[in-house]
Amino acid sequence: MLLLAIESSCDETAAAVLADGVDLLSSVVDSQIQVHSPYGGIVPELASRRHIETIYPVVNEALKKAGISLKQLDAIAVTQGPGLVGSLLIGMSFAKALAYVRNIPCIGVDHMAGHLLSIFLGQDHPSFPYIALAASGGHSSIYLVNDPVSYELLGQTRDDAAGEAFDKVAKLLGLGYPGGPIIAETASKGDPEAVSFPRAWLEPESFDFSFSGVKTAVVNYVNQAIQKEKKLHIPDICASFQEAISDVLVEKTLTAAKSTNVSQIVLAGGVAANQRLRALMKSRGKEEKLSVFLPPTQYCTDNAAMIAVAGYHLYQNTEQWPKTIDMDVYSRSQIHF
Repeated sequence: MLLLAIESSCDETAAAVLADGVDLLSSVVDSQIQVHSPYGGIVPELASRRHIETIYPVVNEALKKAGISLKQLDAIAVTQGPGLVGSLLIGMSFAKALAYVRNIPCIGVDHMAGHLLSIFLGQDHPSFPYIALAASGGHSSIYLVNDPVSYELLGQTRDDAAGEAFDKVAKLLGLGYPGGPIIAETASKGDPEAVSFPRAWLEPESFDFSFSGVKTAVVNYVNQAIQKEKKLHIPDICASFQEAISDVLVEKTLTAAKSTNVSQIVLAGGVAANQRLRALMKSRGKEEKLSVFLPPTQYCTDNAAMIAVAGYHLYQNTEQWPKTIDMDVYSRSQIHF
């Protein structure tokens, strides 16, 4: 079974070809970092325009690398949401057109489901059920993944997502965009205990996140230093901020695993590429006798390979996906239940 997947939820145009649900034949990603860097964040209109320009060559390259033609495809999977509606519509329209012409199924995939299953693109796989931390620029959530098509939301961000906080702090410090990789690199030269930034634990039984407080703490720290004419040591600020974010993400995920009697934890989403978070989750998981699974870093950020995996499982469970060509995109995840 050959499946083409298309991802265009935000600022990456991506396509991938998956054979029989396990053999990734190709994965192509066109990044828009250079388009949005001058603005310090994603400009939705520019993102949509870039998707229009690149979606055909990206899909064509994915098919070429896989060594197949459109006539050989059995189905097409496409990100239906969540994301920027304008960006999603480009990928959805393209996928539906191809599926209509070829008279094959067009499967709408929730972007979050792709992240939750991205672990199966690596060599080390968990069994079901497992706890997944999905942390990115738009989401910081904890899920109980019961099987490839059944997920239970345990906790989510109440304000800024982890990746969003990284971007905002990087912009405040004048480091550039995207913030996650830049802060991680800068933090490697700093002391994570130099500044005592707050951790928002919220209610004792809550698995929700809140990162607006630590972001504001960084703003206040910088402003106070400037007012007192004190020299700022940027690496120390980055390391301390990164540690505050990582502490909360790790401890809440571990608590969720123990409270549900699940012994396996998976990291997912763009923030899962952060080396400090990966190391801390591994070490704390070992201490708590929990197995931690980390996806390859290239499948942490947005890509179509993860959409292909999720789409394949939906294809095998046909009652789970829309069968009509008139399905629409959505801005908020539909698996938040």
